[in-house]
Amino acid sequence: MPTLGTLTLTEARNAILRREFSCVEYAYALIERHARWRYLNGFTCVDDARLLAEAARCDRDLATSATPHALLGLPIAIKDNIDTACLPTGNGTLALHNRVPPQHAPVVARLLAHGALIAGKANLHELAFGVSGNNRVTGAVRNPYDFNRIPGGSSSGSGALVGAGVVPAALGTDTGGSVRIPAALCGAVGLRPTVGRYPSGGVAPISRTRDTVGPIARSVEDIALLDAILAGAAAPLSPPVRSVTRPVRLAIPRTTFWRGLAPDVDAVANAAVAKLEQAGFECVDLDLNDYPGFFDDEPAVIAMYEFRSSMHAYLVENGYDLTVDDIVANVGSPDVAKIARHVTGPDGIGEAAYRTALDRRTRSRAAYRQCLADSGADALVFPTTIATACPIPAGDTMMLNGETASVFSTYIRNTEPGSNAGVPGMTVPAGLTVDGLPVGLALDGAAGTDRELIAVALEVERVLGRLPAPDDGFGVGGRLGGYPG
Repeated sequence: MPTLGTLTLTEARNAILRREFSCVEYAYALIERHARWRYLNGFTCVDDARLLAEAARCDRDLATSATPHALLGLPIAIKDNIDTACLPTGNGTLALHNRVPPQHAPVVARLLAHGALIAGKANLHELAFGVSGNNRVTGAVRNPYDFNRIPGGSSSGSGALVGAGVVPAALGTDTGGSVRIPAALCGAVGLRPTVGRYPSGGVAPISRTRDTVGPIARSVEDIALLDAILAGAAAPLSPPVRSVTRPVRLAIPRTTFWRGLAPDVDAVANAAVAKLEQAGFECVDLDLNDYPGFFDDEPAVIAMYEFRSSMHAYLVENGYDLTVDDIVANVGSPDVAKIARHVTGPDGIGEAAYRTALDRRTRSRAAYRQCLADSGADALVFPTTIATACPIPAGDTMMLNGETASVFSTYIRNTEPGSNAGVPGMTVPAGLTVDGLPVGLALDGAAGTDRELIAVALEVERVLGRLPAPDDGFGVGGRLGGYPG
């Protein structure tokens, strides 16, 4: 029997269909793997007895069904800001701790309708308001490649659990990079779809305009399957296909997304591009400074303005006897408390600035489409993050290229523009640094070209391959350094 924690979602599905192991055996193997990787702190809540009972039901279904569901018996972690009616959805914060929603989020319901199992609720940066996963309420999530480093965020547990092989896939959410950043730092594949591609209900929000659910997995093939199911495709097992037969053409925006990189990221990302060129990809330089609408000088305005009204609507929909002020007053993480109090206070963003930001967002989306059309490229390509995973910080700063830098600003720098424009973006593993840390390679496309982008990512993955799994010794506390628990 293969090492089950190293299987992709698709590999596990095919092995179950070939009766190489049962759904119960697979679920039990992942439960055991979670026990070994307990210091990862990837889950906020699990129900192993329920998972095994559901896996047994899947085995019975498999014995009697001529056409098994696409995700039958496959445990998937759900970020703890996405509603599940069987487990609490706490959004990593005290005020919502142990609150069980009245129904599943539509994206969860779609996974379950195709036979998936809920592995547990994945830990996150509190309220999804950060990128480190250093949550003072639920505890810091740790990077599977080095427990002393951040996994990225805000979908911290989702990325870490997939990277460690505790689950084959997970759902996260992405407002400014929160799927792609942890996927990149944990050696996984992540997709932020075009905003509106998946149902948005049943998710504790930041911004109704910018939020989207996104999948994280260990292969692009898995992302293709999950994307089809989440988007409600009639034939989810059909692979994405490029609409043109010419070689893949990638646009390299070196004057913007490639500037200021940490040296180890620069080396790995450029080596990955060189491999793609050697494999026949066409790579062309693109100066995004020629597209004045591409970048927004104040990209966080929309999210900051919409937080109060978006969260209020979520609380009302779920029938919770809470206000937004109750949530903000009980925030435990200092960095999140500072942001949340500002955006909900009297000095928050005004409507005039908000309307201006919406107009800029429209121009940014148009600029994405125009620059890709002008260059004849299938996607933009650049490092997902400008630095590898930094040590878990005591505050909100880190060292970058010999200088003190904001953790938040550093990690969202390359993911924020696509988030603001609402366009699809993927991250695939580019390789490991000499210190053994993952580097992600981002692919951004024009709005609505999600399946085309996934098809391109499949071609990229065929050249760059998957990363080696992290050392299993980490899972039992190896190289844990100063971890106090």
